[in-house]
Amino acid sequence: MTERDSSMGGLYLIPTPLGDQDPSEVLTPHVLTLVQRLRHLVVENEKSARKFLKAAAPLVPQSEWILYPMDKYTDTEALKSYLEVCTKGIDLGVLSEAGCPGIADPGADLVGYAHQRQISVYPLIGPSSLLLALMGSGFSGQRFVFHGYLPIDKAARKAGIKQAEKTAQTAGETQMWIETPYRNLALLQDFCQQLQETTLLCIACDLSLPTQWIQTKSIGLWKKTDAAFLQKRPAIFLVSAGQLKRKDFSF
Repeated sequence: MTERDSSMGGLYLIPTPLGDQDPSEVLTPHVLTLVQRLRHLVVENEKSARKFLKAAAPLVPQSEWILYPMDKYTDTEALKSYLEVCTKGIDLGVLSEAGCPGIADPGADLVGYAHQRQISVYPLIGPSSLLLALMGSGFSGQRFVFHGYLPIDKAARKAGIKQAEKTAQTAGETQMWIETPYRNLALLQDFCQQLQETTLLCIACDLSLPTQWIQTKSIGLWKKTDAAFLQKRPAIFLVSAGQLKRKDFSF
């Protein structure tokens, strides 16, 4: 096993709030202290990153932050070049736009390159919408899969939902998705049309915010629910077929 070079800087994966809230409400003092110390940061979105930094480290002048972009236009060589600061003994941070870097957000490739160069990686504690939704659903946390977005194509979308339900039934595996907030109701309608009446669906929105709302019930009950308030709110959708005997979820 090759030892890490202690003279090199580390790569710190810094979670950010899931909405417009005080960072101190969801981040530990250790994370906030680290943010105040770092000056080099790889960011998904510069505008939201600077807003977070202003709230998390108000005494640090904005001009002192050196920000490196990490979006769909950033190529492999650019990502690799960001790690040069670590070879000079300088710590480098990674900021997601919301939540945890590398979890349903960019960052995993940069972490992979850091490991290739024997740069120590430090994932930090903070809010992850996927884990919060899973915790609040009542579904299996032993076996679960995150699919990201369902296909736009109607036939592929239908097939994806059906296959996920089958997997939930046969493997006891929780199925998870996200959707563009303005399409929440369309996705709920797709689930109601394609899933069996007894299949369980959890919708978790505005996680960690004062407006947080999480509810699990059968598709049969979702069909009777006025869910208009879910539109345009960040949400996670989870499906399970492993708890059908619970009377609380009957319809």
